[in-house]
Amino acid sequence: MKLNHGIHLAYCTNVHRGENWAATFAALETHVLPVRKRVAPGRSYAIGLRLGQRAAAELARPGTLIAFQRWLERHDCYVFTINGFPYGSFHGTRVKEQVYAPDWSTPERLAYTQQLFALLVALLPPGVAGSVSTVPASFKGFIAAEPERRKAIFFNLTACGRFLADLSAKSGRDLHLGLEPEPCCLLETTEETVEFFGAWRATDPEVESLLRHIGVNYDCCHLAVEFESAPAALDRLANAGLRLSKLHLSSALRVKPDAAGRAALAALVEPVYLHQVVVGRAQSNEVRRRFIDLPEALADPSPSLSDDEWRVHFHVPLHAAPGAPFSDTRDHLTGALDWLKAHPGACDHLEMETYTWEVLPAAWRLPIGEQLVHEYAWTLDALAQRGLADAAWVPAVAGVPEGRG
Repeated sequence: MKLNHGIHLAYCTNVHRGENWAATFAALETHVLPVRKRVAPGRSYAIGLRLGQRAAAELARPGTLIAFQRWLERHDCYVFTINGFPYGSFHGTRVKEQVYAPDWSTPERLAYTQQLFALLVALLPPGVAGSVSTVPASFKGFIAAEPERRKAIFFNLTACGRFLADLSAKSGRDLHLGLEPEPCCLLETTEETVEFFGAWRATDPEVESLLRHIGVNYDCCHLAVEFESAPAALDRLANAGLRLSKLHLSSALRVKPDAAGRAALAALVEPVYLHQVVVGRAQSNEVRRRFIDLPEALADPSPSLSDDEWRVHFHVPLHAAPGAPFSDTRDHLTGALDWLKAHPGACDHLEMETYTWEVLPAAWRLPIGEQLVHEYAWTLDALAQRGLADAAWVPAVAGVPEGRG
């Protein structure tokens, strides 16, 4: 939905299953429309569309695309952003580090991303910019095994930037790609992200002109796991001249690694997603260690320091605290919103992204529609407090005051 100052807000449909277009569209009808009726009655409703490669190829068929355009018009919905991070399967099967494959060293990633933007141009309403979020270039483990991937990554990103510059000129649209820093990836911290873009700039003078179209998708969960301060992190990106393509509104787990904390974390081990763990000190934002996945962290025999805190890449619902012994990182999210208030126009695309519904503990999980409505209520309330939305747009649901942003 369109908020104040030209901001658009959606929830990312990667929370729903849908590897082909038929399943993706079924999720829009089954889940998105009922939520839309509750959170945006009488208003145009934005969809943060997740399209894997197979679904994108199927939607690109002319008859299918026209039918979807008419569906959007009929329901007063619009698409302004696409999640182009997971290329293939994302639910119900082992994803783990393969979520980063194919990475930006491959022609497959480039072709898939180009197709997403071609679709987005056909779906955008007049005057609205279009964004796609993507993997953080590669997984560090992939690069360690094949260092030559870095050169191919820069080559493909330059090709993508040229494609977007040309497509933007032809369509009259402002199109931009956001690389999404994530723990244990080539782009992990904001400092590494700035260094990466600096190295890419050094490969070709043309790159500077392409940064209008390729920037950063800032995921609040990921950067909170890295013990970064949101205002400092966002200032670092802005000062480096990097475009903030999209802001993912998301929250991670925090826990003390004592006996109770470790026991509670053990219950969260699951086979689908990678749950990176960063060990640090909350008071100083000092990072001590990183683990690629939760089982590795729990198996490590090293003693913990008294002021250690573990932050876990496990997206948790925005509207409610997970409960002891856990806490969450919504303070990072609200810090990002405070920064956005202080920097009007810095980012127009906001997306709630709690994709872990299927693997959440039962005690944290509402029926999916209820969870989404509660997340909208929490988010719109937090935005309204900062003048970025109107208080009248906050849907009335039980339990919203908990965790007020």
